[in-house]
Amino acid sequence: MSDHLSDRIKNMSTSATLAMAAKARELRNEGKDIIGLSLGEPDFNIPDFIKESAKQAIDDNYSSYTPVDGYAELKTAIATKFKRDNALDYKPSQIVVSTGAKQSLFNVAMVVLNPGDEVILPAPYWVSYSDIVKLAEAVPVEVPTSIKTDFKMTPEQLEAAITPKTKMIWFSSPCNPSGSVYGQEELEGLAEVLKKHPNIYVVSDEIYEHINFAGGHVSIAAIDGMYDRTVTVNGVSKAFAMTGWRIGYIGAPEWIAKGCTKLQGQVTSGANAIAQRAVITALEAPVSKIQFMIDEFHKRRDLVLELLGNVNGFKLNVPEGAFYVFPDVSELFGKTLQGFTINNASDLALYLLEKANVATVTGEAFGNPNCIRISYAASEAELREAIARISKVLS
Repeated sequence: MSDHLSDRIKNMSTSATLAMAAKARELRNEGKDIIGLSLGEPDFNIPDFIKESAKQAIDDNYSSYTPVDGYAELKTAIATKFKRDNALDYKPSQIVVSTGAKQSLFNVAMVVLNPGDEVILPAPYWVSYSDIVKLAEAVPVEVPTSIKTDFKMTPEQLEAAITPKTKMIWFSSPCNPSGSVYGQEELEGLAEVLKKHPNIYVVSDEIYEHINFAGGHVSIAAIDGMYDRTVTVNGVSKAFAMTGWRIGYIGAPEWIAKGCTKLQGQVTSGANAIAQRAVITALEAPVSKIQFMIDEFHKRRDLVLELLGNVNGFKLNVPEGAFYVFPDVSELFGKTLQGFTINNASDLALYLLEKANVATVTGEAFGNPNCIRISYAASEAELREAIARISKVLS
């Protein structure tokens, strides 16, 4: 009966991160001691002050349908957060709350893109960007970067990728999977190129903004001339350890926000009531309330870089945000280890899973076939053990 599935779903890739996590769970169920470093999920519990807010919302009977674009109080809290953290003035009418930032991205793609439009994706990019663009019948255009440029796209590369069909550019900073962070001057350089092309819009995915070790986050919408053509995407999954609560949001030109609300009204309607009330509390709190998690991620990054620096065939940059390292492992390609030939990053990820019992993700899923992604959203003990296993099977 699978032949009766739509071409749309048959042509869609399975999320590589979720597929690796599922494979790791399957092996654990078989009794294997798998260390999972594949998912982008904080290993912290939700801070207690947010839990208390959710409990209060239950007691206050927030159980009815929510407004399609989010509670007014939450949208006000988001607007205040944008002003406080990003120097961005968004009215509530420019904000749409969705069931996770992934839905926010999908909404924007379906609202702005037409068949044949081109979307520039600096590679590596988050695993779902390409397929979301394709679902909107648009064309992803990859711009390859490398460890030599800290996995960042240059203004010259952006200019070279633009064609008469270019409609959007999508990128994340801090970046999933590379951890790279675009600074003020780098964003201004990209903005100067875009100013020559006024019909190109930007999706700026800032879900990792607070997990930032570079000394401050910069939103491209705050760059002169970029506000009216940028959709700023964010959410609470990463910085607040609220992955399962599924709340994301956008700040955007009002016409895009209205389009997203219209679409969402026919697909999911409003996001979860209890989660929205808890997010009001999360966003109204000072960032200092979650600083303990950010500090711990910083320590883990330094530990992982130190340990991986001694691993055969791994070339590293210094990621300045998020909670991933993205080593270039191409030096290992063509080698045979324990009877297993490593032809590419996918082979290496499978080898590490089978021989070291460590789950990682191939860089091919992120548009960079020379790398693998390793999440350090795990305990220090797990990280030490995982990297010791990786080192052993590659020595």
